[in-house]
Amino acid sequence: NTVFLVFRTLRNHWKKSTLAACVLSYGGHWLYGKHCDNVLRREACQEAREFGRQLIGPTERLKKATIILNPAACSGKANSLFEKNSAPILHLAGVEVKVVKTDYEGQAKKLMELMDQTDMLIVAGGDGTLQEVITGLLRRADQEVFSQTPIGFIPLGSQNSLSRSLHSVTDNKVKHITTATLSILKGETMSLDVLQIKGERELPVFALLSLRWGAFRDAAATISKYWYLGPLKTQAAHWFSSLKAWPQVHQASLSILPPMPRPPDEPLHKPPRPGLLSRIVLRLKNYWDPPVEGRDVSHEEPSPPEKEVSAVELSVSTHNKNPVGVDFNFTMGQFITVGSKAEDPSVRSPSSEQLEAGACRLHLPQEGAGFYNIDNEEYEATSAEVRLLPRKLRFFCSAERRAELLAQAA
Repeated sequence: NTVFLVFRTLRNHWKKSTLAACVLSYGGHWLYGKHCDNVLRREACQEAREFGRQLIGPTERLKKATIILNPAACSGKANSLFEKNSAPILHLAGVEVKVVKTDYEGQAKKLMELMDQTDMLIVAGGDGTLQEVITGLLRRADQEVFSQTPIGFIPLGSQNSLSRSLHSVTDNKVKHITTATLSILKGETMSLDVLQIKGERELPVFALLSLRWGAFRDAAATISKYWYLGPLKTQAAHWFSSLKAWPQVHQASLSILPPMPRPPDEPLHKPPRPGLLSRIVLRLKNYWDPPVEGRDVSHEEPSPPEKEVSAVELSVSTHNKNPVGVDFNFTMGQFITVGSKAEDPSVRSPSSEQLEAGACRLHLPQEGAGFYNIDNEEYEATSAEVRLLPRKLRFFCSAERRAELLAQAA
């Protein structure tokens, strides 16, 4: 009888029963997700505790880490994500942590000008925070010394493009953050290329992935306007962009220098300091016969020929992710399809031309050039010189991704 009454009640109140079933299902799924996240945190902390239990010698000191944290990343959730998923791991591992939080956009560049020497530099934020840090680091007068500091990247932003090159891809944000933090403790590093982008009047900007300019970039910048279309917003942005103007051809002059030999991945050992007598002889020689200052004409770069480019999209990328690509002709259907499926369409389209270069100069029209996308950050598009700095910075990464990047570079 009890079972019969239950079924009759459910049948008579089927709307409430359906709503209750949906709420209970959602609540159970949410609780299970929280439980899985706590299990991942516990496992990561147990692994970090093993690093903290390692004995150090009486003359050794704890490793110091300077963390640049952007609390505004991920819609203001970055600070909470860091405190829950990364901070306990670093403290259990016995790392002496100094956290510096940014208060406004561009502050990370200024902080890097004042940063003291540290054992490791950790960037906790997204693509914008990372770009600010490396730009401030490489603008320093003593950047040759500070560029040897290994850098860790904890992906806390809305966009974490470089993290896919450093760690295994996962949809679980907690696992993504804990894996990146543990990679810093394990100490596996990989030397990455850097793009130096210098305009006609501005200070140089540095990027780790790419510079994009063209129709795909312009369409991607409008995707957030169509948020109400849900999963169709990307297709809608490219469709409406193609309706405004077609064909969307961007014209520029491009001059390319051939690639230079790449240095070895592992840094060379520092040569021993010469003896006192050798240093005295060298100083006397330079005093009586000083070296002639001036430009070494033999090493001057020849002026490369200019090439007129008419393309839908132009992308200059490092080998950290993809090679250089210049896109030419697309149909409207290809533009919508490729743009909605590829994160960087210029390197996955069948009609793209790929060129290897050590440096290139982009000469854009004086007006209406639009904007660049530099590591997912927007900059006004002007004529610029883009130079590759091969294996300039060392980043902590997983052993699997390091092997993949080495195989790709080879």
